[in-house]
This record gives sequence, structure tokens and C-alpha cells, in this order.
Amino acid sequence: MKWIYIFLAILGGMMIGIQSPINGSLGKKIGAVEGAFVSFFVGTMVLAFLVLFFGKGHITDLFQVPKWNLLGGFLGAMFVTFTIISVPKVGVAVTLLAGIIGQMAISVIIDHFGLFGMPKNRIDINRLIGIGLMLTALFFLYRGSE
Repeated sequence: MKWIYIFLAILGGMMIGIQSPINGSLGKKIGAVEGAFVSFFVGTMVLAFLVLFFGKGHITDLFQVPKWNLLGGFLGAMFVTFTIISVPKVGVAVTLLAGIIGQMAISVIIDHFGLFGMPKNRIDINRLIGIGLMLTALFFLYRGSE
């Protein structure tokens, strides 16, 4: 049953893969920060619709959450902005793999120390080799795009 979540994660990754060149093109036309703003504005409108008609949570509890929980929006905005800046310069594949490597590097640190209330999962040689192989792939993707 957990495979559905892996499938959803793959689908989300594919959406990021499609979103990146679209946002990169938008950013070249209207500016990187402006492109990120438009992207988040459209996303905000879609999410407002979903919350209004399908939301079952407790959005009114927003003011009770720890303030650090609100950093997700800031971090997402920075990710989209950095992607918009990078895609036209190094391409979609290199940009996204570099982003995934960044995600994996910070995620193993978060797992290792159990940061943000996550369960601990120690860094081991297998995880380090996995990141090393991703760095190797990045090297070859970048070299192949020059």
C-alpha cells in the first residue's frame, strides 16, 4: 500500500521536471524573481480553490503552529527562483539533478540527527555511496551538456 506514496512522489518529481523549463522560459521573458512570483501566485490561486472546496483541515490553527513551520513557503520560493535562474544557463537535467543532490544531502543530515521532529536514520556507507554516485552522474550530465 505504501507504493502509492512512492508513485505520488515520482509523479510530483515529474511535475517539477515539467515545471522547471516552463518557469525558466517565463523567467527569461519577465525576469527570474517576477517569474517566481507569477508561478507562486498561480499556485496560490489553485490551492485557495482546493482549500475552499475540498479542504478538510484546520487552517484556522495556523496561528498556533511554531513559527519555523512557516519557513516552507520561503524555502519553496527560493527553490523556484534558483531553478528559474539556473535552467536557462545549465539546462533542465543538470539543474534538477543538482537540486536533487542538494535535497539528498540535507535529507541525510536531517535523518541522521532527527531534525524537525523526524525519526533518526543514521548516515551509513550506503547513503554516502548513493550521494557520491549522484555527484558522479551530475559531473557526466554537466560535461555532456557543454
